[in-house]
Order: sequence, then structure tokens, then C-alpha cells
Amino acid sequence: MIALVGGDLLKDDADVLVNPVNVVGVMGRGLAAQFKRAYPENFAAYRRACERGELRVGTVLAVPIPHARWVVNLPTKRHWRAASRLEDVAAGLDGLVDFLERTPVDSVAVPALGAGLGGLPWPEVEALTREKLGTLEVTVRLYAPAGT
Repeated sequence: MIALVGGDLLKDDADVLVNPVNVVGVMGRGLAAQFKRAYPENFAAYRRACERGELRVGTVLAVPIPHARWVVNLPTKRHWRAASRLEDVAAGLDGLVDFLERTPVDSVAVPALGAGLGGLPWPEVEALTREKLGTLEVTVRLYAPAGT
């Protein structure tokens, strides 16, 4: 089930919080910067993975956080300066699906991947997210961009 919601994703009590990232190790703006401040241990793991070349488009980095929860870092950009590409978001969603299918969780909070600073049109991102996550056995809370 997918529910379209608004508000602050970082305050969601979902088992998994999805963090939109690039693959160069920078969380300087947007939601990623908020994740960096809220979960410094996640940022450290993300930066190490980027430095080692382990995080690529189409893969995700899942980092456990307190209270039996996860942050899943999902690349939506190759570089922080670049625009997001819908095919990169699609590949990242495939990685998220793989993680969710093999991890015992009940819920996931997903932002509008690539539709903020990445510049992708929200209707296309929403449709893609619904297509990729719509058949999962977990509750998906999809966060619409502010003002939509």
C-alpha cells in the first residue's frame, strides 16, 4: 500500500527512512543535509562507502540507526552539482525493492526522489515510485514535495 503524505519525513516512525544522495560523498543541501545533521553515524558510513567507490547509481547503502530502524541512502544523482535523472531514480528504487524484500520491515518513508534539488518533474517521479513500490508487502509513505 502506498499513501501520499506531507510533512517532515525525518519525523516519520517508519522502519526505513530513505535518504536521496549523490555518489561523491557530499550531503550539503536539501533533505540529505537534514539527514546528515540528524544521523551523523549514517553520514560517516555513507562517506566511507563513497570514498571506496562502493555506492553507485542502482545500489543503496542501508545503515542501521537506533530503535531497530534503517536509513537507506539511495543515489538520485551522480554528482551533487548534476541534475537527477529519472533512469537513475528507477535504478535506485530497484535497489530499495531488493533491500525491502530481504529485510523484515513493515514500513518505509520515501521522499520525492529527485524532484527537489534534482529538478525532476514530481508527476513522473510519483508515477515511477508507485510503479516500482506498489506491489511490496510493506506500507509505503510517499512524501510529496512541499507545495503540491
